[in-house]
Amino acid sequence: MADTLILVDPHMHLWDLAHIRYPWLTPPLGDGGVNGDVTPIARNQGVDDYLLAAQQLPEGWTLGGSVHVDAGAHPEDAVKESAWLQGLADTRGFPHGIVGYAALEAADAERVLAAHTEFRAMRGIRQILNWHADPAKTYTPRDLLRDDAWRAGFGLLARHDLSFDLQIYPGQMAAAADLAARHPDTLLILNHTGMPVDKDADGLALWRRGMAALSRQPNVMVKISGLGMLDRAWTVDGIRPFVLRTIELFGPGRCMFASNFPVDGLGGRLGAYFRAYDRITRDFSGDERAALFGGNAARVYRLD
Repeated sequence: MADTLILVDPHMHLWDLAHIRYPWLTPPLGDGGVNGDVTPIARNQGVDDYLLAAQQLPEGWTLGGSVHVDAGAHPEDAVKESAWLQGLADTRGFPHGIVGYAALEAADAERVLAAHTEFRAMRGIRQILNWHADPAKTYTPRDLLRDDAWRAGFGLLARHDLSFDLQIYPGQMAAAADLAARHPDTLLILNHTGMPVDKDADGLALWRRGMAALSRQPNVMVKISGLGMLDRAWTVDGIRPFVLRTIELFGPGRCMFASNFPVDGLGGRLGAYFRAYDRITRDFSGDERAALFGGNAARVYRLD
């Protein structure tokens, strides 16, 4: 039986499709791209849905907090999404922290960042940056990490005491490590275990090199999640090397296990992931496991 742990989930999503626009969840829905067919989750996802999924956690675990990360709302609805989430936090107690969206290359980036910080639970910004030469894998038309206007917008985050959730592919990690080195006062939180989307020998070597480069920057953390999003047929043994290599590089004090609810649900139930992470880290110390499953997330996102 699993031991008692307090889970602080640093990466989950909620949405109300009647209230806020989500283009990627709006019909017609395709079955291509990295996420595949999103039809099973293209419905309202509320606090009750999340808490129901959390009942799958191992026996003895307690859900102590959560951080909502931008859920792909229409850019014009980004601040509206944060207002909605703050309302949920005030009335339902979830989520405990908010990571909003801003297009950092846009002329109005400063205004949007200031608007987000009006909300008590706001902690950081995410702008998905995944760029890949393969059109089926890319999220963006160009690599924004190499865009001067975007880099200038990134420089505004420290002024507003905001972290940045970094969602990229391994081929972008060298540029991201350089960005972290240039902005030591801004905390970057790598999403989804660095998204090792290319599983051939060259792709895996690129992931290992990139993760090592990022781990050398003390202002970079990493969320271990998203592995089922990339491989819906995942197994515990299949994800074990990615989990252990990530912790080996960054150390237990800079890694966090996350649910990516409900997107990772396309590849399995929330409980299945945390049971897998539990099994993989059974030989870790109690303090290390407490940090990986909750303590680091509470500290990084400044949760009460």
